[in-house]
Amino acid sequence: MHRLHYQRISMSQDAPDHPNHERNSVDVDHLAGLARLAIGNDASTQIATDLHAIIEMINTMQAVDTQGVEPLSHPLDSTARLRCDEVTESPNPTHFQSGAPSTVDQYYLVPRVVE
Repeated sequence: MHRLHYQRISMSQDAPDHPNHERNSVDVDHLAGLARLAIGNDASTQIATDLHAIIEMINTMQAVDTQGVEPLSHPLDSTARLRCDEVTESPNPTHFQSGAPSTVDQYYLVPRVVE
């Protein structure tokens, strides 16, 4: 059984070695069981390593001072270029219905399927 020990990710600005950070562990075999995945020992070791790297990256990003930084709705500062909503062509029912087997007054006729 492989256990990955990591520091709990919190939204506080406490440093990772701060006493308020609680120590937890991730049981890769338990997670695999919850996900109904059969994971071998080699893969379990690699997953534990990958999870540790991900958690360390998140902890590093959370250590960045973001005071005064406004949240973004999109990473690029741009606006959508939209065109005016104008009718530029009219539908031509005769053209669209030219391949239909049977039509009447711009309606498609289909065989009855429910009695």
